[in-house]
Amino acid sequence: MSERAGLSLNLEDAEREELEVDVLLVGAGPASLACAIQLQRELKKRGEEEASILVLEKAEDVGYHTLSGAVMDPRGMVELFPDWKDRGCPVEAEVTFDCVDYLRKGGGKTRLQGVFVPPPLKNHGNFIVSLYRVVRWLKDQAEELGIEVYPGFAAAEVRYDESGKRVVGVQTRDAGIAKDRSKKGTFEPGMNVSAKVTVFAEGTRGNLAKGLIRKLGLDAESNHQVYETGIKEIWSIPEERGKEMLGQVIHTMGEPLGTSGYGGGWIYGISNNRLSIGYVVGLDHADAKLDPHAMFVRWKQHPAISALLAGGKVERYGAKTIPGGGYFSMPKLQGDGFCLVGDTAGFVNMSRLKGIHLAIKSGMMAAEAIAEALGKDDTSAEELAGYTRRFEASWAKEELWKTRNFRQAFQAGFFAGFFDAGLQLVTGGRGLVARRRMHEDHETMRAVSESRLAKPSYDDALCMDKLTDVYHSGAVHEEDQPSHLVVVDPSICVDRCTEEYANPCQHFCPAAVYEWPHESAAAARDDGGLVINASNCVHCKTCDVADPYQIIEWAVPEGGGGPQYVDM
Repeated sequence: MSERAGLSLNLEDAEREELEVDVLLVGAGPASLACAIQLQRELKKRGEEEASILVLEKAEDVGYHTLSGAVMDPRGMVELFPDWKDRGCPVEAEVTFDCVDYLRKGGGKTRLQGVFVPPPLKNHGNFIVSLYRVVRWLKDQAEELGIEVYPGFAAAEVRYDESGKRVVGVQTRDAGIAKDRSKKGTFEPGMNVSAKVTVFAEGTRGNLAKGLIRKLGLDAESNHQVYETGIKEIWSIPEERGKEMLGQVIHTMGEPLGTSGYGGGWIYGISNNRLSIGYVVGLDHADAKLDPHAMFVRWKQHPAISALLAGGKVERYGAKTIPGGGYFSMPKLQGDGFCLVGDTAGFVNMSRLKGIHLAIKSGMMAAEAIAEALGKDDTSAEELAGYTRRFEASWAKEELWKTRNFRQAFQAGFFAGFFDAGLQLVTGGRGLVARRRMHEDHETMRAVSESRLAKPSYDDALCMDKLTDVYHSGAVHEEDQPSHLVVVDPSICVDRCTEEYANPCQHFCPAAVYEWPHESAAAARDDGGLVINASNCVHCKTCDVADPYQIIEWAVPEGGGGPQYVDM
């Protein structure tokens, strides 16, 4: 049995290649590769080196779909490789300075540094990295241990046994399907991969994990997950200023978001006279015209930011969603034949803006439980629950427990959240309420008549529009294929969304995928409604999260399609 993700042809008679492995990992990010590495070690200890481990990655090459700020707490990496520095794990810079700048309307700023930096944002002892380079390094370590890593293979469906509850593997996406869903001359049916244990490490809002969590009720006892969209660029700047910025970590509050929602910016000084810059916006913002990319552009236009970028040029662009709900929003971590790790399981500390160390730790804990389960030839939920037991006894749980109510507090408003976040620091994460609940992001959107957000102006040097930035993401998709972005009920876009929210997908998408070039609902009906430029997609999942009607389904395109986040 399998659960279809919407883009494989219904070819029950297709002759599919069958591949059996002991452990299958879907996604090749830090959580997945750490899991594979630790699992191979554990199996070797048990004299079971013959067990097969396979990692599937939808990107054309490992790291192409990996995006983070990124300041790395080394704790997870130290546990995975105590000699990680000597092994050559790539680092852009060790943090030498950190501060928080409050950007004021009109151009000024107030700087908090030293003892005035909030404890969660202190970064001495941490390292600025390119997660792309770190992941590629981890891939090399995995392959040296004999682990198979297959890039360009997009997992499209979860395969279940007859009960419909036990995961037995995945089916990869059919290739060579034309836009009209006919078979092209290059058609190849997807492969059935069977495994005793499948590890879902797809990153944020994974297309398989989303359906799996819903189908098996893995989040029945959890808070709703909430997300932020992060927009990032890499800039090269004049040499003298670049040397001064190397190792600096600056986080910003205030403009342009002000106190209207949750979010802020970052500037990290990295090697070769470059800056990693970005802006994060909570998708529970109520404004129907919320545009994370526009917010990022307005942030760059603030004098405090534009002065740092003056004389420089953009090299790379990317966007992704971040699971911010914390401990109370995490689903069950395992079930019959499967585990969830990394961003897929919500291993992010939003108060610290960090998740790499937690992702690595999650993969290691899952690996230890999987090795035990394989040794007993029992990969049931009960046996794999050793993963959850390890987590509950770990420093990862301790860290996430101390921020268990952080993100939730801001749904009561900026000032309420700011006050409660401070109180949580002295109450071990409790704050005013023992367990705060959350609304899903799409539930918070208000009618477009209440919209207040302003649009920025664009130029060719500092503040590029979305299409120009998409070019810098390297996004490439096979044009003659069905859209991997499916609007389940297009009539809602015309008959309801136009009037109620003015089609917010044209705003919240950071890659100009969705267009609404119509003057009225009647014109939209005549012209065919929503225009979807799927080839622009940078796989951030913002649309899947923020659509107020939840009728946009994100599925995988043909393997290899998407952004190319080189050095991001």
